[in-house]
Amino acid sequence: MGLGDWFSTFNGNLLIADGGTITARYKNLTRRLNTDYWTTTSDTSHSLYVGSYGRNTATKAISDVDMIMQLPDSLFGQYSNYKGNGQSALLQAVKKSVEKTYATTSIRADGQVILIPFNDGITFELVPAFLNKDYSYTFPDANNGGTWRTTNPRPEIEAIRTRNASCNYNLIPLCRMMRAWKREWVVPISGLLIDTLAYQFIENYQYRDKSYFYYDWMCRDFFKWMAEQDESQEFWRAPGSGQYVWGKGLFQYKAKRCYNIALEAINYEMANPKREWSAKRKWREIFGSDFPS
Repeated sequence: MGLGDWFSTFNGNLLIADGGTITARYKNLTRRLNTDYWTTTSDTSHSLYVGSYGRNTATKAISDVDMIMQLPDSLFGQYSNYKGNGQSALLQAVKKSVEKTYATTSIRADGQVILIPFNDGITFELVPAFLNKDYSYTFPDANNGGTWRTTNPRPEIEAIRTRNASCNYNLIPLCRMMRAWKREWVVPISGLLIDTLAYQFIENYQYRDKSYFYYDWMCRDFFKWMAEQDESQEFWRAPGSGQYVWGKGLFQYKAKRCYNIALEAINYEMANPKREWSAKRKWREIFGSDFPS
């Protein structure tokens, strides 16, 4: 098994194994809310995967599946004029609807979302929202007395998809590999920030259109690029939407450490004779047991 096969296998190991279960739940939720709010039993209309699952950068370690459910515009006026916290009332109403389908699940409304946990460790985070003319969404935030907020996930999804295609489909694997690094090293960085940084990095990366055979260099160079990010920077701009992506802590130090480990791995790869076992051990130190031994 050569270098390209190592990274091909690694990326295969990161794929979500049971996407059918996620799809079935998503369709059940969509059908339920369409039945109650749109007088249709469609299991696809008015709903949208968002978050890492929507951007296709999630891995098998996913614990949260984010979805938006569009509601009729008439409800916005109803809950905007609600006496008291209309946003909280809307979330509670949607929660009661969901409970008709998942009555035994410990569902709760939490600030901005309906949390629907399942016994396999995956929680659906459902955001009821209203579609705006520019295809952004207005959604309720029940915190601090209630307010309306805006999110714009479609341009983010499209930006990741477009750039992934333009760089020989290497962006999404990079995002997924860095999620494995985040998990293994307990890095204080959100999934959206990983995707944002990877999106920026790969735009002008000299090997962006190469094969798995270059993934060792791509990971090495991305670690170096992350390590050189300004530690005083508080936020970045999301691909497509330009929305703020706030930092959760300093990731630069752990990126620098893994850059140095990647250098060791590549030195083992290039040794004469090659020291493949030692190289793979170093990559597993970075990415964990999903990297082939």
